[in-house]
Amino acid sequence: MSMKQSWRTGLSFGLTSGVITTLGLMVGLHSGTHSTLAVIGGVITIAVADAFSDALGIHVAEESTAGRSTLAVWEATFATLFSKAAIALTFLVPLLLLELGTAILAAVAWGLGLIALLSWQLARDRGEPAWHVIGEHLLIAGVVVVATHYIGDWVATAFA
Repeated sequence: MSMKQSWRTGLSFGLTSGVITTLGLMVGLHSGTHSTLAVIGGVITIAVADAFSDALGIHVAEESTAGRSTLAVWEATFATLFSKAAIALTFLVPLLLLELGTAILAAVAWGLGLIALLSWQLARDRGEPAWHVIGEHLLIAGVVVVATHYIGDWVATAFA
């Protein structure tokens, strides 16, 4: 039996946003502050504030789509909220167990692995070549990681 579309929408969006937003924040804060406390605080903030923000965004988007039942709208909302928060919080594990620089590298590997796994599943479900879907999604994630690293460097020098 396949998963209901409302749950699939929320879980896919929450996982993707949880990885991309959290990685971007972690990499940017690390390069800008080199502070474990700042990075941990940022991850927890993302897990709460951005999870609610994304859930509301999905809620409104689903309400604006013709034919969506109230139940389907709320399913997508809760799936987004819980998956975004849960995924974001997983990034605390390397921060609590490893030195900050190593934790950031582990978090990037974890996040890219999650994106690759989700992309593989999407490609399989749609009957598309997995390498194309995985490559496209990892490229976008890589751009975010590189851009936020350099933005963090810039902030550290511009506002020091």
